[in-house]
This record gives sequence, C-alpha cells and structure tokens, in this order.
Amino acid sequence: MSQHKTMKELQQEVDDYIGQFKEGYFSPLALTARMTEELGELAREVNHHYGEKPKKSDEEEKTIEEELGDMLFVMICFANSLNIDLEEAHNRVMNKFNTRDKDRWTRKDS
Repeated sequence: MSQHKTMKELQQEVDDYIGQFKEGYFSPLALTARMTEELGELAREVNHHYGEKPKKSDEEEKTIEEELGDMLFVMICFANSLNIDLEEAHNRVMNKFNTRDKDRWTRKDS
C-alpha cells in the first residue's frame, strides 16, 4: 500500500471502481450531502483526539486518516462526475496562493 499514485491515477482508480456499477456517480447534490456527512465524521474524530469529547466505550474505533480517506474518495467522485481534473484545480489554487497570498503569512527564516 505504499505505492505513490498521481492525482490522475487516483481519479482513474475511483472512476474504474464506480464504472462497474449501473448507478454510476451520484448527482452533485447527493455528493455534496455525502461530503458533508464525511466532514462531520472527520470533525467527530478530531474532537475525540484533540477536543474535550472522549469516545463512548461502545463507540467504533476510527482514525482521522480513515476519515480523510473517505473525504478524498467522495471529493474524487464529485470531481469525476463533473469532469474536473483535480491536478489542474490544485495547480490553480497553488498559483493563487503563490501570487495573491505570497506575502500574507510570516515566512520562516531560511
């Protein structure tokens, strides 16, 4: 499981998985709801690990890593369903941060 994959490979892997089912991708609205559900589960795990709310003794053990993986899967489904290249989307965002926001934060001394 330590094989590194590109974003294109991740998107293709998810597309191959979803492509085996007649239902295909959910609608953008359903995927937004699903992403919201997954974000809530992530928030719950973060709260258990870093917040003041410990888990109940009968609560299933999950990890932040697992919840982030669920979020990534749904986000890739969303992007694929709308034919969005996430690598391109990432590059646009990084360009924005490296230009518009380049002096916004205090840089570490080099």
